[in-house]
Parts: sequence; structure tokens; C-alpha cells
Amino acid sequence: MLSFFIIIIMIAIFMGLYMLREGFANRVKRHALEFTDFPQGQQMRIFFISDIHKRRITDKLIGLIKEEIDAVVIGGDLAEQGVSFQQVEKNIKELKRLGPVYFVWGNNDYEVDYQILDALLLHLGVIILDNRAVQLEFEDGGKVMMLGVDDMNGRKDRLDQALKEADELGEGFRILISHNPRILYKLQEKDKIRLVLSGHTHGGQIRLFGWGLYRKGRIHEKNGVIQLISNGYGTTKIPLRLGAKAETHILTLKRREQ
Repeated sequence: MLSFFIIIIMIAIFMGLYMLREGFANRVKRHALEFTDFPQGQQMRIFFISDIHKRRITDKLIGLIKEEIDAVVIGGDLAEQGVSFQQVEKNIKELKRLGPVYFVWGNNDYEVDYQILDALLLHLGVIILDNRAVQLEFEDGGKVMMLGVDDMNGRKDRLDQALKEADELGEGFRILISHNPRILYKLQEKDKIRLVLSGHTHGGQIRLFGWGLYRKGRIHEKNGVIQLISNGYGTTKIPLRLGAKAETHILTLKRREQ
């Protein structure tokens, strides 16, 4: 009987160490996405990272990225209660080594003083997509619109405002960033959104026998819109993962030739 309990304890320790390692793993997943209406003869690379929470962006992660990045997109939950603004600043400076940084608010970002966080991000040159749209233009005139909505959990999202601003900017391939993936169900065909980038769910974070509070991160399509839902980079509550690997993403967007 004693040996049985020793075996159980050893298994528990092994599982705990494995889940802790998974909680701090560095992974970059690469996706090639083609669209019939992407600007002709162009491609765009986006580095997408969501749900950083208490994690630190390190040289180890940055070193995994060899490609030239056109835009770094933070999909919310850059911070949470207990994360210092010094750590946020360091994380942003690391990400800026890759390219210009865009940010949308997540629910946990409001656990810190959001006015200080907002001012810090602006000081660091981060483009905050809080119910806004911005336009990126290729040398030959092809355009991409980056739209972002504020935290849906706090009912701060105003998709209508972001779409209105996009309409005022003109035509272009439209990418929507929303921390909460449920934004997909607010979209209509007339909104002309082609790609949605989201996080929030952590893929369930800890999945037992394939079951978790949320589905694992994935790329799927609904009504002609492609959505990436990331497992996220960090963790919440406890620094453990099981069955929902920590991940970041490089998306290469280009035109599908018909």
C-alpha cells in the first residue's frame, strides 16, 4: 500500500512539473492564409500574441521568429492585477523589435489602472485599436484595414464605430481584432470583415480527457469569415497548462489566384 501511494505522489509531481513547463513554453505556430480579395501581388506577415498576462517576453521567443514581420498584434490581456507597468514596458519593447505594435483591450487589462496603461502604450508608440480602424498601404497602393474593438466582457465594444471609421478610410482588405472571439456572431456580410483574430479562452488552459471549459484554439470559417482563436501565451489564476499548449502565431496573408 505504501508503494502505491509513493507511485501516486510521483505521478502527481511529474504531472505538476509537466503542466508548469507547458505554462511557460515558447511556441510559434505558422499559418498561410489565402484570400481571393487580398491585394494583388502582395503578402503580409502578422505576429499575433494574446493573453500575455504575467508572462515575460524573452529573447527565447523573439529568437524563434526569423521572418520579417509587418505588424505585431496583441490580442488583449497584456496585463492583469499584479503585473507591473515596468514589466509591460519591457514586454512592449521586446515586441517592437519585430515591427509596429497594435493592441486591443482585454477584460483583464482593466484590472490595472487602465489610464496609466493607456498612457504608457501611447508613449511607447503602440497603436491602440479601441473601437477604431487604421489603414496600412502597400507601395503599389493596395490597402489593408486593421479594425479593433474594446473589451466585450465589459460591454465596451463598439463594432459600429470601428466599421464607420473603416468606411471613412475607404476600400481595403479588412482584419478585425477582438480579444473575445464571440465578436464573430455580431458580424454581417456587409461589414466585409475577412479575418478575425481573437484569444481570451486560453483553449481551456487545463483540459482533462479532452474536456475543458473552452474549446482548444483553432482556425475555423463561418459565413466566409476566417477566425483564429489562440490558446494564448500566458495563463490566468495558476501558471499551469494541460492539453492546451501556449502559443503565438505568424500569419502570412496573400491572394489566392483563381
